[in-house]
Amino acid sequence: MAKRYPEEFRRDVVAVARQRDVPLAQVARDFGVSEATLYNWMAKADVEEVRRAGVKQADSDAVRELKKRNRVLEQENEILRRAAAYFARSLPPK
Repeated sequence: MAKRYPEEFRRDVVAVARQRDVPLAQVARDFGVSEATLYNWMAKADVEEVRRAGVKQADSDAVRELKKRNRVLEQENEILRRAAAYFARSLPPK
């Protein structure tokens, strides 16, 4: 499983990498992360700072939560629909 790094650590590594004093490969080695990880962090930081088009993490999290809530509401609605149909069968006809 991938190792989780604190957000502050990520920001610091990206800030050092953006200074371009040393190659990105060296920055990655110095901080003990892979080059691919550093490139991913830089790409995400670019999106968050609106340097590049993309979906921000906060927006992505909000969409995920809304989808989850929608799924729960659809399940609750289906339960209520079935309960109404069940109880409607037991009512005497008018």
